[in-house]
Amino acid sequence: MFQLSQQDIHLGAAASDKQEAIRQVAAALTQAGRVSEGYVDGMLARELQTSTYLGNGIAIPHGTTDTRDLVLDTGVQVFQFPQGIAWGEGQTAYVVIGIAARSDEHLGLLRQLTHVLSDDSVAERLAKTDSAEELRSLLMGEKNAAEFLFDTQLIAVDVAAESLITLQALNAGRLQQVGAVDTAFVSDVISRKPLNLGHGIWLSDSTEGNLKSAATVSRAHQAFDLAGEKVSMLLTISVADDQPLDVLNYLSDLLIANKAERLLTADAVGVLALLTSEVEEQANVLTAEFVIRNEHGLHARPGTALVNVIKQFSSEITVTNLDGSGKPANGRSLMKVVALGVKKGHHLRFTASGEDAELALKTIGEAIAEGLGEGA
Repeated sequence: MFQLSQQDIHLGAAASDKQEAIRQVAAALTQAGRVSEGYVDGMLARELQTSTYLGNGIAIPHGTTDTRDLVLDTGVQVFQFPQGIAWGEGQTAYVVIGIAARSDEHLGLLRQLTHVLSDDSVAERLAKTDSAEELRSLLMGEKNAAEFLFDTQLIAVDVAAESLITLQALNAGRLQQVGAVDTAFVSDVISRKPLNLGHGIWLSDSTEGNLKSAATVSRAHQAFDLAGEKVSMLLTISVADDQPLDVLNYLSDLLIANKAERLLTADAVGVLALLTSEVEEQANVLTAEFVIRNEHGLHARPGTALVNVIKQFSSEITVTNLDGSGKPANGRSLMKVVALGVKKGHHLRFTASGEDAELALKTIGEAIAEGLGEGA
């Protein structure tokens, strides 16, 4: 994870247009020893190729692939423009983050930033704060809610288990491994019988040893019987704040609607989506999977190209990085697409629902095959 210092932050800046703003940012990157002279030309050229506006009043100008050899050290310079800078297409940037990075190093940096910046309230505070320390803390995520640990790495959907204690131990061990619980939690949660929610779905938690909010799921390869009660899946949560309640609410809605079978048949990505978002019935949804072949993954330029393709269609379209967290992102949001951290070779699952869903997926596949503006 990159570190940001107050020396990297410039409050109350002013510029007549985005070209002048980019030149200010480039000069700061040069002065900080991040890039050599001439990197500014790459930043201006990149902006002509495609806008680096992310959304939420934030732009991330950076160089082209031809100027990567001018990068001396990965880093950023952050400029706040309280009056706003017109960034084209009716978009206004209040925070401009100039990025210097070689190869695909910037994807991790972008992913960290976009996870923070995708919060509308944070973006507004970034634009208005008069404190460099507050702006630094916001960008580093230090003043945000603690991360809720729940992704496909915490979901197992084909467990060879014939006892509930096996599922309990697997879930508790997984939570301990990611630092969400301590040994007191593990001991307590294994010693007590979970709560049967019906339909073969069980829930376990503990009041002991909760360090971070997290959730984990183990689903048996085959449902089994426990003293006359069906066991198919166990959800275990650790509770350090209110975030796990959202998962329980999604689960409750599925059970009340008698749609538990969706959880019991979905893959890990599907289970995660069902417990963290509203997911339409499969009968109304089409999916397709494609592999990203772009040398440097989905950085700003190909990411913008992908989002622009998606925006051509009326269907609701989500994008899931099957080699990442497994969490679906709104395909119309560049910020959320970039936050997926997609690298070369990563598999993306596109889910579309709407009248033009089939055509949308076909067109997306063709655009990816053609290199999203960077050549096949």
